Amino acid sequence: MGNALRFLCGLCRDQITDQHHGSSSSSSAPHAHATSAPTLGVSALAHDLFNFEITSQVPEGLGQHVVSSKKAQANWYRKLAEAWRGAKPPPRTPEEAARLVIQTLKRHQRADVEGLLAYYGLPLDHAPVEAPVVVPHTRPQGVKFELQTLPVDAKAVADGDTITVYVNTTDPREASSVPREVKIAAAERSKARAVRDFTKADHLHKNIVGAGYRLSHFRVLTGSNNDDILARKYRIRLRGIDAPESSMPFGKEAKNELTKIVQGKCLRILVYDEDRYGRSVGDVYCNNKFVQESMLKKGLAWHYTAYDKRPEFASVSYITSLLLLLLFFLLQLIGKRELAQLVLDYGLRRTLKSRGNGGKTAAKADDICKLKQLISLIV
Repeated sequence: MGNALRFLCGLCRDQITDQHHGSSSSSSAPHAHATSAPTLGVSALAHDLFNFEITSQVPEGLGQHVVSSKKAQANWYRKLAEAWRGAKPPPRTPEEAARLVIQTLKRHQRADVEGLLAYYGLPLDHAPVEAPVVVPHTRPQGVKFELQTLPVDAKAVADGDTITVYVNTTDPREASSVPREVKIAAAERSKARAVRDFTKADHLHKNIVGAGYRLSHFRVLTGSNNDDILARKYRIRLRGIDAPESSMPFGKEAKNELTKIVQGKCLRILVYDEDRYGRSVGDVYCNNKFVQESMLKKGLAWHYTAYDKRPEFASVSYITSLLLLLLFFLLQLIGKRELAQLVLDYGLRRTLKSRGNGGKTAAKADDICKLKQLISLIV
């Protein structure tokens, strides 16, 4: 088991003996979170610190990896929770989390610190703790922070350029900023539901929602029917585009298209700013697809040039406008029915620019159907 633990935790060093990892019995298995991707160790630690602040209880399996008493363990978690909240930004990688643990518990027994790191699958570093190395970000200039959302509900789409998303509070960035009263309310609600006191549970959930959070089932992520996820609410304004309001012409079509793109999907959002309505303004990506660009290409949003100067948006918007003008011109010449028949009979046989790379594309049945739908919308 000692060798397996060293492999899983990245601690393949000869000087580390099996005494730091317990015996070979199955009872000394590492923390369940540490057996998956490395970053899950960070989330597991954040989750346990979150629980400790509510319940004052340390994880049950930790005692198999450390030598000190539970009272001492509680003292560690109290210090770690305070250090985690004070970290700006909070740890996001195993290396950053390990540094925080080592620095916070530097006056404690070495065997305890090593055992705690092994429990979460965090890397062991016997060298003196140094200041974190600043790694250049690959994010675009001006990005303040990034959100990784839970699956988006269809009802969360307000119109063609605004959506509401939720982010799991076990995310390292969120874990350090959850208000204490929200944590307590979440714990009390779980207890109330356990004894079927749904009136109290509903009242507590209203308080949680009022604070900008929500408890909900996300079985796709948890694999459980009983676990509620505490998530933080964000209202997102798609940066650089403007779509018609739901009550305006084509507003319903714009909303439906955005819903079709994001419904049930986890989004990656790069947040740049906050608008006067309290919405986070950002670029939205869904399965590596740039959502704003998709809306522009569909002709269901326009480039918001007053606030966004990106040339790629201007180019897409310009091409879309030219295509619409061409359709209007053809409609004036030959009429809707004749144009639709031409599309059906001959397809799109001319050379088209394929996603901006200058290639040629053949006519496809779905392209023809989409063009017919567009003609129907126009007239």
